[in-house]
Amino acid sequence: MDPIYVTGHRNPDTDSIVSAMAYAALRNALGDREYRAARLGHVSDETQLVLDRFGFPAPVWIKTMRTQVRDLDYDTPPALSSGVTISRAWAALSTDTSIAALPITNEDGTLFGMLSSGDIAASDMQSIEHPHIDAVPLFNVLSVLEGRILNEAGDLVDSISGDVCIALPQSCDNLLFSGSGSIIVCGHQPDMVRRAIEQHARCVIVCQAELDEQLRNAPTDTVIISTPFDAYRAVRLLYQSLPISRICRTKDLECFHLDDFVDDVREGMLKSRYRCYPILDENDRVVGTLSRYHLIRPKRKRVVLVDHNEAAQSVPGLDQAEILEIINPIYFRNEPVGSTTTIIATMYQEKGLMPSEKLAGMMAAAIVSDTVMFKSPTCTQRDRSMAERMARIANVSLEELGQQIFSASWSDDKTPEELLFTDFKDFHIAGHDLGVGQITCVNSAHILERKQEFLEIMGQTMQERHYSLMLLMLTDVLLEGTQLIYLGDEETIQQAFSSEAKNNVVFLPGVMSRKKQIIPTLSAMWG
Repeated sequence: MDPIYVTGHRNPDTDSIVSAMAYAALRNALGDREYRAARLGHVSDETQLVLDRFGFPAPVWIKTMRTQVRDLDYDTPPALSSGVTISRAWAALSTDTSIAALPITNEDGTLFGMLSSGDIAASDMQSIEHPHIDAVPLFNVLSVLEGRILNEAGDLVDSISGDVCIALPQSCDNLLFSGSGSIIVCGHQPDMVRRAIEQHARCVIVCQAELDEQLRNAPTDTVIISTPFDAYRAVRLLYQSLPISRICRTKDLECFHLDDFVDDVREGMLKSRYRCYPILDENDRVVGTLSRYHLIRPKRKRVVLVDHNEAAQSVPGLDQAEILEIINPIYFRNEPVGSTTTIIATMYQEKGLMPSEKLAGMMAAAIVSDTVMFKSPTCTQRDRSMAERMARIANVSLEELGQQIFSASWSDDKTPEELLFTDFKDFHIAGHDLGVGQITCVNSAHILERKQEFLEIMGQTMQERHYSLMLLMLTDVLLEGTQLIYLGDEETIQQAFSSEAKNNVVFLPGVMSRKKQIIPTLSAMWG
């Protein structure tokens, strides 16, 4: 069953990841087994601490929702070994007429070639013009003819070669076979078999007849085989005993991989005229075949968005996905809340399902993180009450969780890029492009010592992304405010926040939320 990915926003914070995990767990617990939590970026140290504390692995990292080959209902015909007979390949093709070609594989499952019914037909026509087989394994011949070996010479030979002819009545000497190395097809004709042995024919195929003991025991290197088929059919089947490696297409093969995007596959198909293309996995092993009609109505990935509803903050390729639900803490039953996890926890309550102790602890940590220990202006009483309930279930202290979480947000070992972009979002407001990063901590003064490092990275980023303004919020839980490092028009900062900005930094008391305080303030100023 194809998964339904539950994912938060890019550069995910703890609330984004935990809410995705909790909602997927809720739906799966209620019987919808295909829900799978996902993330769109690196796990921050704060989030990793929470995951480790309660024993959960990080969700799978998905980097795009663009439709890929693996999302298509491609064909899975038998992948035949290159040593298989033409007869067996034809049986596979004729069983399912919707299959245009068969993938031919090496012993390790990698691609050897492609075989179509046209390739078999071409080989069959050539056999009429050139009635000859060369070094065909004896096992192949016995298989297609349903034959059995009648003399000891057959046990000493592994392959047969020669011109193929159907023996005519003995009176027509001029039309009979001549020379050694021929392959003779005959019926109940003891004299013909004896003559073939005398002329050292390579093989005699006796059709729908028995052979007396004297001829079976005659000293010879001629292989004698019996078959239940008539002479005409035996000859046609003999040509179908060739290994398919002799006739399949092995040059200029165009193939696609499971991770290839359908848009790129479509472009590739337009440049070629093949009806069918092999599909390979990450180890280059054949898993199926793809035709043009598979691209007409591609099956889209399914996704549930939590903690965001903007395409710019979501997974790339979202326009090619099917969005099933959006769960976002803007309004829930006309009541604003501060954390998406609060909404997910409420859903557990509505469904009468108590989260496990570990999951409840992780959900409590997510609410504490997203509401900045309940000091964010987005925080509501419902957030606090739900966090306390989850903490009771998990038997953990919210104060202790808060101290651990916000202490993990900072490390002197991290590069300025890691710190700046761990929780970073792009915005477009009234013609202005800007980026805002946020570090929630308990030691903003210490972090400010690296201000110049941040400014250098911010300057490079502004040039690359053509920002009008770039901000880094050092949100201090103990100070209950934000040290705002900025790069851009200083007058804009002073007008927007009514504070004296100096040396690219300004302290904003009471400012804890990017989406509730920073962005609305700039939006109001720019109109």
